Amino acid sequence: MPTSRFAGSLSTPKLDVAVDMGNPFLNRTVDGFLKIGTVAAARAAAEEAFHMVNKGKVSRHDLEHSLKKMCKEGAYYGTVAGVYVGMEYGVSKIRGVNDWKSKMIGGALTGALVSAATNGNREKLVIDAITGGAIATAVDVLNCLT
Repeated sequence: MPTSRFAGSLSTPKLDVAVDMGNPFLNRTVDGFLKIGTVAAARAAAEEAFHMVNKGKVSRHDLEHSLKKMCKEGAYYGTVAGVYVGMEYGVSKIRGVNDWKSKMIGGALTGALVSAATNGNREKLVIDAITGGAIATAVDVLNCLT
């Protein structure tokens, strides 16, 4: 039976959290889910705070709506990130190489999978697969430049 371990460290300005699920695939997938899900939830919180300040008042309903939006967006984007990280890891293991091509294939598979789960339009699925592959490749190229 796999065991899980949670460890964290804080050093300015970076926060690093490690989750050990006993399997490298699961470790990376959960890590991607947590990191991107947290970013999405923080973005939703900032957006909702801006709307509340603009409105000039804060009600219990506004706070509940904000919390629901934070959870919903955190879960959605965290899931997409977890799927991408898992796909990219799987493709890298199958190909035996961790390069931009693995990231492109992982991004394309993730785009297609997310599109298939949200709508049934074939043309949109292909466009989303191309977009996912392009974004993943662009991120890898930009990471190589810095």
